[in-house]
Amino acid sequence: MEITVTENERRKRAIDKPYHPETGEGSTIGRRVCFHLPDAPIPIQYLPEKMLEEVELVKLLRRYGSIEKFILHELKEQPSALIREEVWRRWIKVRIKYDFEFWAILFVRIKNKTGDTDIPFRLNRPQRRLLSVLEDMRTSHQPIRLILLKARQWGGSTLVQMYMAWIQLVHRKNWNSVICAHLKDAAANIKGMYSKLLDNYPAWLIDADKPLSFRPYERMANTSIIAETGCKVTIGSAETPESVRGADAVMAHLSEVAFWPHTRLKSPESLIRSVCGSIALLPDSVVVLESTANGTGNYFHQECERAKRGESDKRFLFIPWYEIEIYSLPVDDYDALIASLTDYEKTLWDKGATLEAIAWYRMKRKEYRDHADMMAEYPSDDVEAFNHTGERIFDIRQVQKLRESCRPADKIGEVYGKSAAGKQALNGLQFKEEAGGKLQVWALPDSDISVKDRYIVVVDIGGRSSKADYSVIVVYDRYWMMFGGVPEVVAQWRGHIDHDLLAWKSAQIAEFYHQALLVIESNTLETEHTDGEHTEYILDTLADSYTHLYARASAEMIRSQAPSRWGFHMNRSTKTMVVNHQIQMLRESGYIERDIQACYEHDVFERKPNGSFGAMDGHHDDILITRCIGNYICYTEPLPHQITTVRKKLPGSVPIGEASI
Repeated sequence: MEITVTENERRKRAIDKPYHPETGEGSTIGRRVCFHLPDAPIPIQYLPEKMLEEVELVKLLRRYGSIEKFILHELKEQPSALIREEVWRRWIKVRIKYDFEFWAILFVRIKNKTGDTDIPFRLNRPQRRLLSVLEDMRTSHQPIRLILLKARQWGGSTLVQMYMAWIQLVHRKNWNSVICAHLKDAAANIKGMYSKLLDNYPAWLIDADKPLSFRPYERMANTSIIAETGCKVTIGSAETPESVRGADAVMAHLSEVAFWPHTRLKSPESLIRSVCGSIALLPDSVVVLESTANGTGNYFHQECERAKRGESDKRFLFIPWYEIEIYSLPVDDYDALIASLTDYEKTLWDKGATLEAIAWYRMKRKEYRDHADMMAEYPSDDVEAFNHTGERIFDIRQVQKLRESCRPADKIGEVYGKSAAGKQALNGLQFKEEAGGKLQVWALPDSDISVKDRYIVVVDIGGRSSKADYSVIVVYDRYWMMFGGVPEVVAQWRGHIDHDLLAWKSAQIAEFYHQALLVIESNTLETEHTDGEHTEYILDTLADSYTHLYARASAEMIRSQAPSRWGFHMNRSTKTMVVNHQIQMLRESGYIERDIQACYEHDVFERKPNGSFGAMDGHHDDILITRCIGNYICYTEPLPHQITTVRKKLPGSVPIGEASI
């Protein structure tokens, strides 16, 4: 997009557009209608359309055209100051049900970030965007479910908490909520905003005869109640999850989820299930997960990605830094700034930033030695937000591009033979769909076209127990490489299994995919001698029955004429080689990924302080290792070639078309 002062002025006018929540002018939350009531404290108001359609008081005042005429003709009273005040209060009670912004500016006070005094809660632009999403769900009578990826300092957590308070004070009684943050003090601070609200809240709004306040509930230290509404608020933290388990809540504000600890005994997933599992799918029920980012591959990152793909029950929202009003500096010479813009700064313009915002970014950037750190603190999109400070191996945007081809498997099941091990394991092979199967299938073997060396199967060996690394078997289809295309992941098995059975399982899958080249990462089998398995002989035994097994020959073997050894051996040298090749694959879109979990493992793969490669602590890289080895083999083995065209289609096969060479 061309960078011009004219376009910049247009953007600034949009930002500076008048916004007066008292009157409703400038609100973008739903359709609004101008309403004139000349003798009201606010004579001209822009009201939510539904308020005019649904509320009898509004219809009557609109008919009479003034409060005085309404009192005279409808109430049959003389319009005294007391009666006028009572009508106005009834009006306010009605409007606050339809207009959160009006309620917030009149009755909510928050801390002024630039001063010591409290100020009325006037929503900024990012808060109005967030409110729009929440209100879209509420007014359409949907359960409110949102995951919010935050940039810094715009009050997303404040808006979420005040919105939940609005539901409890204006719309519902006996409507309980939970506030859970990464630290208990953080949760207490969020509740403190609610306490400040109650300190200034007029009792007449809920027909109470005394000021509102939180009171201890049943001697529970972490639960308070507003007696006049019957609404309870429970606070807790990820450090002490037992404090919020079993809370009778229909609303949950879960804050800084990306920083919740993941240990052997507790995880963000289990805590969120315990808090939210009992929240019914009702209108006005609320579950909001909000956080700044904290690296990739963790629970919060994965939930954001699920929401973006439409696989979650939650909507996804991200606010970039340049939409936050405070991040702006005056520009004295527009032409000089435009002429000096870097390529990255030009992308900020293309995304919608003003030149004033870019000027601020350029000045702020000087505080950071590494631009990646700046992007993580002040992200312009959700990809930048998830940059982590470790030395990640794979470019975050290239991993994001890899996600574009991922999708759920078409079928899930297992490949079975006449037995689980031994030569009979490779006879009578068939794929059976079953809910508990560990084999995900995106494409069954194609039997319409006979292509030699079309499929490659790669195996990474994990542990036997459920807490160990996974074993992974991946199937590549190299058909399109014959025409200049790229290989594609078409099936994957992942689970825990004894190593001898894993070897036979991988041979079954390789045989099923037309005697695919079977590449087994052999380190574990060559170094492990436990449980009487004689693991050093597993591949030799397998080779007697499965003839298309990958073998390697080192330079020393060739010179000494020693026999090749089965499997792919991963050492420091070969790991560096295949990882560098995988970097190239992502850069050049060298293969088609299907499994979204593979993308997460790319995200958390890093270079350790000692120079080695591996997943970040608490994460896996077993799927990634199969991709590193598999892509290397796909491009170093001879290309597949068609040997004949077969007209007969076998049951269960998936054709991809015919070709002749």
